[in-house]
Amino acid sequence: MFSITVRDHLMIAHSFRGEVFGPAQRLHGATFLVDATFRRTELDDDNIVVDIGLATQELGAVVSELNYRNLDSEPDFKDTNTSTEFLAKVIADRLADRVHAGGLGEGAHGLTGISVTLHESHIAWASYERAL
Repeated sequence: MFSITVRDHLMIAHSFRGEVFGPAQRLHGATFLVDATFRRTELDDDNIVVDIGLATQELGAVVSELNYRNLDSEPDFKDTNTSTEFLAKVIADRLADRVHAGGLGEGAHGLTGISVTLHESHIAWASYERAL
């Protein structure tokens, strides 16, 4: 399996519902490093997984839809605990939509999977992996 990973960052505000979240039930900020990994079993005709420039551009576009937002106020996330795990899935699914729409070029149609990892800190992160 071949893969490439591109990186961006994301700054959001949100709060959680439920005792399990303790003080994070109050509004607070979070800054994430966002890694998006694209996978395929065989390289394309140009011997690449996907164009790194396009992958970086599309990840940036997805992240910009969430960046500097209070997710509690976003209609897409009404009554949702926007945990790190949940946000990793949201970003992976939005990237998958862009792959299917052709945003990463024709060669990207050979991709078999995407995983997204959100790093909360140097000691904690969460990931979501999906097939294409």
